[in-house]
Amino acid sequence: MDIADHAARTAGAPAVIVDGWVISYGELYARSQRVAALLHDAGLRRGDGVALVLPNRPEFFEITWGCQLSGLYYSAVNTHFTPDEVAYVVSDCEAKAVFIDASMAEVAARLLETNPRVDLFVAIGGAPAPWRDYESALAGAGDPPPRSDGTEMLYSSGTTGRPKAVRRPLPTDGAGSWAQKVLEYSLTGRYGMTPQSIYLSPAPLYHAAGVNYTMAVHRVGAASVLMRRFDAEGVLRLIEAHRVTHAQFVPTMFVRMLKLPADVRARYDVSSLQCVIHAAAPCPLDVKRRMFDWFGPIIHEYYGGTEGFAGSVIGPEEWLAHPGSVGKPFSPVHVLGEDGAELPIGEPGELYFEGGPEFEYFKDPEKTASVANEHGWRSLGDVGYLDEDGYLYLTDRSTFMIVSGGVNIYPQEVENLLVMHPKLVDAAVFGVPSDEFGEDVKAVVQPVEGVTAGPDLAAELIAYCRQHLAGFKCPRSIDFDPALPRDPNGKLYKRRIRERYWQGRTSRIV
Repeated sequence: MDIADHAARTAGAPAVIVDGWVISYGELYARSQRVAALLHDAGLRRGDGVALVLPNRPEFFEITWGCQLSGLYYSAVNTHFTPDEVAYVVSDCEAKAVFIDASMAEVAARLLETNPRVDLFVAIGGAPAPWRDYESALAGAGDPPPRSDGTEMLYSSGTTGRPKAVRRPLPTDGAGSWAQKVLEYSLTGRYGMTPQSIYLSPAPLYHAAGVNYTMAVHRVGAASVLMRRFDAEGVLRLIEAHRVTHAQFVPTMFVRMLKLPADVRARYDVSSLQCVIHAAAPCPLDVKRRMFDWFGPIIHEYYGGTEGFAGSVIGPEEWLAHPGSVGKPFSPVHVLGEDGAELPIGEPGELYFEGGPEFEYFKDPEKTASVANEHGWRSLGDVGYLDEDGYLYLTDRSTFMIVSGGVNIYPQEVENLLVMHPKLVDAAVFGVPSDEFGEDVKAVVQPVEGVTAGPDLAAELIAYCRQHLAGFKCPRSIDFDPALPRDPNGKLYKRRIRERYWQGRTSRIV
């Protein structure tokens, strides 16, 4: 089902709730059809592209559903990109229409200068000339085109280089986006969601989890509570106010919530929660156990990528029996060493998956081919291992593995330890040049507000690491940063930090 079905059956049911503003399924469908009509009037036809440069706001779904119900590709652009980075994505996805937030005047000006193939520029919240005003444009649109299924074309985060779009063929079965169909099945079959459920979405909508999960919730017919941006106490306030039943987070959000004062956490009633989902990065064991103690045994985890060929899920009871696992993979997985040979149970290596849907990195056949080996198995670049029962464990990204004195070190383990230190908010661990060992382990950390950064704290943190980890894994030095760069969905831009230490030197990471 999609919003057209729910608009016909339960037009008054809430679809999107944001800042106390409720948009019903009837309103969402009607508005999406105005968007479809606007795009059709501008000459867009099946298979053409639309770009959204928008923060979390309700109009986002009017546009994505307008595209999906009229046979168009839609690409949500990271709103934290620079104007040049946004211009690159809009050009790369071959967008013929762009929707942007009126507050982003500098980005809007750059797009006008650099993207001549765009036929329709629309601004939401007031239109800087010569952009068209969103409300006026919708009011003047003609009739919507006939139904024709479109789909998302989303970009990688860009944490390890230029972002690339994952593109699949447009649906032809009338059932909508492949990703949303899979997620709809998971929401109803695994997570118990019904049209009466209330889903909290704190993620940025340009992220795959943000847009695809929320649109899958719309396919179920449930209500989505949208956060403009993540705020730890704000999450608790919304759960209590709307009696939220389902929510999705990333481990960084868990950490921020756990670091709220105990009296603040105790102030809010979260008993309405029936299911909490998390993904995006390995979750420190202590963090997840503490979330179980707080929310109860309702926390589910999944692993996967926008590409769609790798995936696993694990429920609360399974995780308690296999702590740290992301579940049993949906398809056969092979753990390979640097020589391409399969590694034994328990030994970490790069993960390669059999099967899965076809996709391409748009206009980049070399990158598309690069994820597969000679067997046709494909890799997301993640490192992990399997246990005797077939459960998968992630250790890190292969690109961030540290090679020090010939020993492989996975920095995620060190980051997971440091981030739970009471004097720290965040941590990044990576390799830096070393004439003796090739690479040394370096940590750059963000102290809690009011904590003094300096040699004494660095010594304390190194000693803390040595209490819990083998000495060769521990940082040899620690630097401080008042705000480590993360996107609002918790992705750490480690490459940006690491590059500070590799300028003028040869790095393994390209």
